[in-house]
Amino acid sequence: MTTPYEVAVRAEAELGEGPTWDAVTGRLLWIDILGRRLHTYDPATGRRTVRRTEQHIGAVKPRAGGGLVLNLRDGIGLLDPDGGFRWLHHEPVPGRRANDAAVAPDGALWAGTMRYDEAPGGGTLSRVTGDGSVDVVLDDVAVSNGTGWSPDGRLMYHIDSPTRRVTVFDHADGRITGRRTLAEIEEGDGFPDGLTVDAEGCVWVALWKGAAVRRYTPDGELDRVIELPVSLVTACAFGGADLSDLYITTARVGLTEPPALAGSLFVVPGAGKGLAHPPFAG
Repeated sequence: MTTPYEVAVRAEAELGEGPTWDAVTGRLLWIDILGRRLHTYDPATGRRTVRRTEQHIGAVKPRAGGGLVLNLRDGIGLLDPDGGFRWLHHEPVPGRRANDAAVAPDGALWAGTMRYDEAPGGGTLSRVTGDGSVDVVLDDVAVSNGTGWSPDGRLMYHIDSPTRRVTVFDHADGRITGRRTLAEIEEGDGFPDGLTVDAEGCVWVALWKGAAVRRYTPDGELDRVIELPVSLVTACAFGGADLSDLYITTARVGLTEPPALAGSLFVVPGAGKGLAHPPFAG
């Protein structure tokens, strides 16, 4: 099934990623990892802002006390409401950078990393609490990408992109067990990248080099496909006042002749019903 899309923001992001709805401000947050830019977009007014970051940025999420938490190349940083920056956890690792991240139901940030050369086992997925304590949950990933939770919080989904698999774990008290495969992307259909979970418990997966977003049921059945005019589809998230619009980020990095819309932010109005995500408890 193909669903009509619209261009929310025409852009040329090198590696657009991490769309996140900020319910307090009514804005969509998204980033350009390699372009070192933090974008905001207000769909009600069309207003946009762009802030440059000092280093590659893997993800941005709202904070409970105001401001933003950033998954940066050298660790977890905090932007305060007044625009000031400080490190919550600073851990530079040569050859490694931050990648996708998500906030769990308890307010902890699950932050992914990867090596620039994408070496197997070079990345991690860590749980970061509001006081800055860090627990490495997975230490055997190559490209830690989409992370999300079921509506009841009892399941956690995660993607290590080169494996082509969407993995599901049992989740309780900040711990995961019982790793198994929810879905596997067929050869030639791209690589799973970012993901989001909707109110029905279905998992929406962006396909890098796949020009699409797929929705899988909790049983792993493919039941919907959104086709896009660009191949490098990176991540998706529900936004808007009623969380019914699906926002989709894209990229143009490595393309010798990128399509006109590569790197833009797309939206599919009324695509479904998203889950409200808690802010980072820090």
